[in-house]
Formats: sequence, structure tokens, C-alpha cells
Amino acid sequence: MADRQATLELPDELRGIFWDYDTERLSWEHSRHTIVLRLLEKGGMQAIRWLRQHMSDEEIREFIVRRRGRGISPRRLRYWSLLLDIPRHDVDEWIEIAHRNPWQTRTRR
Repeated sequence: MADRQATLELPDELRGIFWDYDTERLSWEHSRHTIVLRLLEKGGMQAIRWLRQHMSDEEIREFIVRRRGRGISPRRLRYWSLLLDIPRHDVDEWIEIAHRNPWQTRTRR
């Protein structure tokens, strides 16, 4: 499976999610973090199915926990926490930390 994932290409239906990237240069081996984060945050059901075919729920959970939810909106973070059984108090803490970040509040009114 490792060899297959190293050359894994995004299906055409998911390339629009990566509108700001040269999708021909995205690879699972070199761009996995970018691909996973973008699909977690912006992907619809098709993207979620594709991601779950290439990563176990435990791997996705570990990715989110390791990042402490950074890069994922509160709404999506709540969704993933329910789906992957991430403790609510952890998610509450991550969201609170993000709200206290001055870079997050600079555009909020």
C-alpha cells in the first residue's frame, strides 16, 4: 500500500478543492499534509469518502489531534470530533485557543 500511496493522484472531481495549487505537482508522498488538511476543511462527502479510503479513521484522528485542530474551522472540527470520537473538552480547548489568537481576531468584528 505504501508504494501505491506514494504515487497516489487526486481524482479529477477533487482537484477543484485545490484551486490554488498545481494539482499535477501534488502527490500523496510529498503533499500529504496539505491534501489531508484541505480535504478535512473543505471537502464534501466525495472527498471524505476518498480520504477515508486512503487513511484509516485512527490516522485521521491522530492527524487532527497532533495539530490540535489548527487549520480546521470550529464547525468542521466539531463534525470530525463526533465522527472520530475526539473528546469534546479537547475540541473546546482548541477552539478557545484559536479564538484568543490575535491573528484570528484581526478581521473579526
